Amino acid sequence: MLGSGPSIHLLRVFGIRIGASPSWFFVLFIFIYLGADYFREVLDGSVTQAYVVAVAGVFLFFVSLVLHELGHALVARREGIPITGIDLWFFGGVAKMGRDSQSPGEEFRVAAAGPLVTLLILAGCLGLLALLQEGAALEAARLAPDDQISPTIALLVFLVMINGALLLFNLVPAFPLDGGRIARSIVWKVTANRNTATRVSGRIGEGFAYILIGIGIFLAARGDVFNGIWLAVVGWFIAQSARGAVASTAFTERLDGITVADIMDAQPVSMPVGTPLTQAQDEYFLRYRWDWFPVVDEQGRFLGVVREPRVDQEIAAGRPALAVGELVERGDAEDWRVPSDSPLESLLGDEQLRSRGALMAVDADGVLRGVVTIDQVRRALTAALPQRLA
Repeated sequence: MLGSGPSIHLLRVFGIRIGASPSWFFVLFIFIYLGADYFREVLDGSVTQAYVVAVAGVFLFFVSLVLHELGHALVARREGIPITGIDLWFFGGVAKMGRDSQSPGEEFRVAAAGPLVTLLILAGCLGLLALLQEGAALEAARLAPDDQISPTIALLVFLVMINGALLLFNLVPAFPLDGGRIARSIVWKVTANRNTATRVSGRIGEGFAYILIGIGIFLAARGDVFNGIWLAVVGWFIAQSARGAVASTAFTERLDGITVADIMDAQPVSMPVGTPLTQAQDEYFLRYRWDWFPVVDEQGRFLGVVREPRVDQEIAAGRPALAVGELVERGDAEDWRVPSDSPLESLLGDEQLRSRGALMAVDADGVLRGVVTIDQVRRALTAALPQRLA
């Protein structure tokens, strides 16, 4: 949910970078401190025991949080959305996607994946509680102190409570929460208009945010300063994000009707797959002074790119007659592609365009129809927006 800034690399899972912003470590220690108070009351044991269980509980909760975001990320990757990583930060986690959803179904599947993972974690914890308590899972989840409760039961109860709260909060139909994105997908499906759907879910998000801020101010005025400030700050961030989403719809509507095909270079320089390396070097790299070129097959379908250092390396190794098709970087070819009929606004937040500087515009059959660069996008915005605002 929401967003984050620069982060510290922690690990990789399924090839996805997991990072944490400095604010996350602050929250980590706050959670451990508050968790220790809870476990000291519930377990009625030593301070050391309470802190040990609190550390374990907070660690498992953040594992749950990472799994929640991995649910979003893996489904998004399956839908063809590039994932640049997952960041933990002050208010939870965020899966950083290379582009926005392109259909209501895609939006729904990606948004629902995280809550589904959290629901499975919640069900697993309740199942373990029922097993350990001989079926009395709900009785074990009481918040009152119990001298007979074990650290394991207390830990499971803690995970049930915190994951349950996470699930309920995320399912609120307020953008940018998961529930808001699910609501956006439904409105998008009904109206066939993503901008309308974003405005509806964004307005709900703003209303929910103001309710949170009001509750926070009320709690702070009643003496519960910590929880009051926390809710008010969370509400403020949600309001900012929701308001930004609503404002962006006005911007994208001004670009309505402009597609990749309208701004791309419709006569891209590409190499046939059978081009010998010496010809590639002489007629392409030395002539145009570009670092890479797209390679196409006999039907004009985009296969990937070939880079000058690799060509030079093979020529120096005594293989000048080798065809460029042998050196094509096919592994990330999909990340280079963009449908030529995609709307211009879909490129505005495209991580692949930003990192590569250009994308290959292809038709439904994968035939290369043009090349769109980040400079072309900027020029198109400069040229189009004043006309549409006039």
